[in-house]
Amino acid sequence: MPELPEVEITRRGIEPHISGQQIIRVLVRNQQLRWPVPVALEKTLTGVTIESIGRRAKYLLFQTSKGTMIVHLGMSGSLHIAEAGDKISKHDHVELEFTNSRLLRLNDPRRFGSIHWTTSPGERHRLLRSVGPEPLSDTFCTDYLYRKSRNRKVAIKNFIMNSHIVAGIGNVYACESLFVAGIHPSRGAGHVSKPRYDRLLAAIKQVLQSAIKAGGSTLNDFVKPDGRPGYFQHHFSVYGKTGQSCGRCGSPIKQIALGQRSTFYCGKCQRF
Repeated sequence: MPELPEVEITRRGIEPHISGQQIIRVLVRNQQLRWPVPVALEKTLTGVTIESIGRRAKYLLFQTSKGTMIVHLGMSGSLHIAEAGDKISKHDHVELEFTNSRLLRLNDPRRFGSIHWTTSPGERHRLLRSVGPEPLSDTFCTDYLYRKSRNRKVAIKNFIMNSHIVAGIGNVYACESLFVAGIHPSRGAGHVSKPRYDRLLAAIKQVLQSAIKAGGSTLNDFVKPDGRPGYFQHHFSVYGKTGQSCGRCGSPIKQIALGQRSTFYCGKCQRF
């Protein structure tokens, strides 16, 4: 599943091509995504101009003068910039054409992605209104994390993956951040000390920023908008490395299930 860095990279990749451009045609080839594509989308978007593209958690927000189109990439979705006349791929389900002859195509083999339309600010949409602070924002700080964690028995990994606590930290980057911070993923969130939360906060920001800089990770079917894969997966410390030697201490990387998600960690470097 594309996680926050991949979604942010997608935003940065497509914005220069379509921001400030008017939509002249909307084509919905397959309406059946995770939720049906709004039936009036073609009529609603034709003739409007994309003013800006934002991101909230793992959602992309296409701001127009009429409202906001919200896009989630699901488990295998990607957005690609194409030229008029470019060959259509099998799973290109939705296409927007702009006055500069650019096309924006949503490709989603597993169809778990979604498109929504709202005339209210995108952040107030039902899918986003209760989402926690952005992990790279100043609002996401040690004091906030520590306060939210008190009396929480849930595992620290599940705690930081809770979108009501913080926006957009998925399985990959939760595992990697906990390794950097030296915290065992099963540790109860309420039993993590404030100094350790300070290390975890720094680790989350470091890992996400490094992933964005490296172009994201190529997991499942994610590729950047220009078609080239990201490279952060080559820098993983623990994710997907069961049985391999830890780069720090040489101990074998272990794998357990937490919240029905595969969890990778070093039993020696990550203290309970």
